[in-house]
Amino acid sequence: MTASYVLLGLLARGPRHGYELKHAYDQRLPRAKPLAFGQVYSTLGRLERDGLVTQAGQDQAGGPERTAFAITDDGRAALEAWLAEIEAPAPYVAAALLSKVVVALLVADPARATAYLSAQQQAHTSRMRELTRLKSEQDLTVGDLIAVDYALTHLDADLRWLQTALHRVADLHREVQS
Repeated sequence: MTASYVLLGLLARGPRHGYELKHAYDQRLPRAKPLAFGQVYSTLGRLERDGLVTQAGQDQAGGPERTAFAITDDGRAALEAWLAEIEAPAPYVAAALLSKVVVALLVADPARATAYLSAQQQAHTSRMRELTRLKSEQDLTVGDLIAVDYALTHLDADLRWLQTALHRVADLHREVQS
């Protein structure tokens, strides 16, 4: 799971407790799916069980007692191995957008599928405009910019696919209906 390796990466900079890790995650991956406090602690538990982190002390600075965790040598080795792995392109197309288009063609006429694809294009274009405006903000971190660029690139690819699908609606409809 990616969250495990992100937490190991954050711990590679020094011991931290769960609360600090959650906030560091939010700061470094501000556009990622949020990581809940419960997920941080359950992940730390698994990492400790697997010998990748160890408890590094406790403090109670003005609140509840907090346990700090530190990455172990095995944790550093696991992190390095994960960072060295090339991510294989996804072997299957598992996008809700694709599934919805195919199902729309199964149960609806081409005009309805075309209307859906057009509405989806508008939604993607609107999101791209939001992200493009966001890039002009002064207080963005490099992490923010990388995340926004990633999202824009994927939205652009989806828009190109939506355009291609729009041109093929009649053919796709005939194929799915047979």
